[in-house]
Amino acid sequence: MGCRFTLVTVEAHYPAHWEADVVLADGGTAHVRPIRPADADRLRSFYSRLSDESIYFRFFGPRPRLSDKEVERFTNVDYVNRVALIATIGTEMVAVIRYDRTGPGEAEVAFLVEDAHQGRGVASVLLEHLAATARERGIEHFVADVLPANMRMMGVLRQAGYTAQSQFADGVVRMTLDLTPTETSAEVTVAREHRAESRSIARLLTPGSVAVIGVSRAPGGVGQTVLRNLLAADFTGPVYPVHREARAVAGVRAYPSVGAIDDEVDLAVVAVPAESVVDVVKECAEKGVHGLVVVSSGFGESGARGRARQDELARLARSYGLRVVGPNCLGIANTDPAVRLNATLAATVPGRGRVGFFSQSGALGTALLQRVAQRGMGISSFVSAGNRADVSGNDLLQYWDEDDSTEVILLYLESLGNPRKFTRLARRIARRKPIVVVKSGGTPTGHSAEELRLPDSAISSLFEQAGLIRVDDLIQLFDVGQLLAYQPLPSGPRVALVTNSDALGLLAADACISAGLEPRPPVNLGPAAEAPEFGTALAGELASPDVDAAVVIYMPPIPGNADEVAAELLRVSKDIAKPVLTTFCGHLGMHPSLQVAADAPATPARGSIPSYAAPEEAVRALAHVVRYATWRA
Repeated sequence: MGCRFTLVTVEAHYPAHWEADVVLADGGTAHVRPIRPADADRLRSFYSRLSDESIYFRFFGPRPRLSDKEVERFTNVDYVNRVALIATIGTEMVAVIRYDRTGPGEAEVAFLVEDAHQGRGVASVLLEHLAATARERGIEHFVADVLPANMRMMGVLRQAGYTAQSQFADGVVRMTLDLTPTETSAEVTVAREHRAESRSIARLLTPGSVAVIGVSRAPGGVGQTVLRNLLAADFTGPVYPVHREARAVAGVRAYPSVGAIDDEVDLAVVAVPAESVVDVVKECAEKGVHGLVVVSSGFGESGARGRARQDELARLARSYGLRVVGPNCLGIANTDPAVRLNATLAATVPGRGRVGFFSQSGALGTALLQRVAQRGMGISSFVSAGNRADVSGNDLLQYWDEDDSTEVILLYLESLGNPRKFTRLARRIARRKPIVVVKSGGTPTGHSAEELRLPDSAISSLFEQAGLIRVDDLIQLFDVGQLLAYQPLPSGPRVALVTNSDALGLLAADACISAGLEPRPPVNLGPAAEAPEFGTALAGELASPDVDAAVVIYMPPIPGNADEVAAELLRVSKDIAKPVLTTFCGHLGMHPSLQVAADAPATPARGSIPSYAAPEEAVRALAHVVRYATWRA
């Protein structure tokens, strides 16, 4: 006897909460939403672009076109017993997935992806979203009849992470998925999200070509500043200025529009007035641009009208598959010699290094980059997110997790759009790469992400549990950052102190105790100590099994011998797996003789010894790193 069941009859209210912007496996984006009757023509157009093979796999036979009756059935669903989700890029449908309830708790699933978009992870994303909607509607199992040759569909179903069974009969493979979430399905979702977001940022930071839209003829404008910085950095690809009338800008051939550029454009820096940005987005989408950096202001930071303009920018860009940095941002930079990208408003970008730096503030960005350069720290890449209409710190964490060129991550945050996701990502990444955070108070106007308002104490607790190093100000951000960038992690809190000043040695010891460290009695060499004496004392302390780190405080006598002392400290600490920090009183920044030469000019390499203006600053930085190393152990 066949199974009988009763379909639930409901009024077909459109479930807007099923809509979502998604990042695909190759870093592009799409919009997922339920199908509507108004999609009839869109469905016909989609179907006309499918290959005969794709149609055969879906319908088990040739079907040159859909009849009007089929189109009506496919686009009219009740969102309970019959559900269909589509993926759109721009105005075009590129994929559809649907289920039809066949029994209590069971539904048949099928999907179609346009051939030009197969292999981009569209089907996997749609299946993930349809499974969630099915569970919401009481569906516990999906069944699918698949032709044996349709390996892609079987792969999507099997790799979703759900408990799957398959049975072959009558030339068809019947697959059954238990939609109960499993540890594996959760891992699949997280891994898919990670790969997609990482690749989307990689596409922004490694463009093959850049267009600057909105350059002015006269120097000093925002667009021309970015253009000149790109040229000064010797970007490895072509740079295209876009100006409606000029034939050339800054000695480079200009184009009246991005569409007039003969070759492909990967990245567009947008510097036009805010009211023109939406039109530029459409032009970039038609050109096939992958990503936008919007340095223009006049968006969410400027009131309700600007907020609406910003929302439209984000919606439109994501619908066309574009990722957006900004608006109202400083720009992005990548010091990889294969890229050499300085698409920022900052003339000074630090040299090549191992530090990834994210700043939400566009206004502070220039000063922050100058401070990094003054410290002698190099960066791997830099992103200023501005109003965060799209790209956020979470996206950069995903990218830096995968980036072998980044060993340390510095974050200047003004708000947390999604604290749960942020701490989840940070906890995983901090196990391998230290993350140092300055979190300012309040949420500045303009930020698209709605922040969950948490007390500062709660934020500190979240950060601590996730293994983040939270510091109070920008000085500490760079103090801790340079220690992590150049020296190994300490294995404990025991600190040796070597100095030629009794007063400074005692001051450092008190600072250690206040910071929760365990100082050994300071080794005071006396004011007349020469470089060999410093070297001998430091070597002896580092050789002790009771020492985890060393701080050397040097007060220059008259005449001074700082060069010799610094060189001796660097020689002694070489190849020692214990961090060494210094204070060279009267010398700002890292003494040249404390630096290990790197391949990149003017950028110290790992093994260089960080130097601090005062012993307390060195101790404070060390204490932060000791706590991080303890959490990570």
